[in-house]
Amino acid sequence: MNKVQPDHESEHELCKGELFEFVVPKEREGQRLDHFLVEMLSDLSRSRIISLIRTGFILVNGSSGKAANRLKNGNRIEVTLPPPELLEIRPEKVDFSILYEDDDLLVVAKPPGIVVHPSCGHKEGTLVHGLLDHCENLSGISGVERPGIVHRLDKDTSGVMVIAKSDRSHHGLVELFKLRQVKKIYHAIIVGRPKTRKGCVVQPIGRHKSNRKKMAVLKHGGRDAVTYWTVLEKLPYNMTYIEVKPETGRTHQIRVHMAFLGHPVAGDGLYGGKHLKTPEEIAFKRQCLHAHSLSFRHPVTDELMEFTSDLWPDMQETLEKVRKLNN
Repeated sequence: MNKVQPDHESEHELCKGELFEFVVPKEREGQRLDHFLVEMLSDLSRSRIISLIRTGFILVNGSSGKAANRLKNGNRIEVTLPPPELLEIRPEKVDFSILYEDDDLLVVAKPPGIVVHPSCGHKEGTLVHGLLDHCENLSGISGVERPGIVHRLDKDTSGVMVIAKSDRSHHGLVELFKLRQVKKIYHAIIVGRPKTRKGCVVQPIGRHKSNRKKMAVLKHGGRDAVTYWTVLEKLPYNMTYIEVKPETGRTHQIRVHMAFLGHPVAGDGLYGGKHLKTPEEIAFKRQCLHAHSLSFRHPVTDELMEFTSDLWPDMQETLEKVRKLNN
């Protein structure tokens, strides 16, 4: 049995067939069952949670209930996630660059516009499809839909990703992410000019209350999230080029934290980064966020591994155009 703790890496989505247990704290007394679980299990939508309640996969003190049931202090909640319906995944040619490969690991540079693994809305053309075309021996621990996947990048985020080719490397990488021993550096163009040269955001992140596609900083609930940032360059038209080091790995973490500071990632329509007046020659076709580097100990050999992906050409071109602007 696994107890969900607030510092679990959100990069590792809820596993199939897993059992989660919660004890309702005093400050949550009176909250609806479904609302409580939306905050605690941010990778699940409210509709999914309601479906699990109705089908008996969520119990309160050993009994089934309703989504609107009000919780009491000390209530014990058990959530069982049934195995999802399996998708048939056929290898496809998908564009990505290989930075490193051995018998246990594959390190790639993911282009923007590519989803990492199949889902209801993306049943083909994902990174996983391309990985299966490249090599057959990927770790199967994450299931048929996510072979070798131990962390993710958003669809429109480019940059470095590490893939597990063996089960032993998968276990090791998951542990490294859990212990926060994978060092991640991102580069981003943000809206506005921070008042200081560097800073740190320490704010919990969970599912947005009304928009299920978004994550948000939550006053109550959510999972702890820590993001360090440093200004690399002040840009024209009220933009800034920054380096970001997320200590945790929550869904949309950098995008949410920078928006929380009032400096959303440029081009990020979901979190406000589209609200920027620039000349016509500057068109942000995606969020300007790039996974610049990863460093970690090899999960099998313990060798220190460091990988870097140059700024993706489209983002590099945008950055150069912005630098030439006069405002």
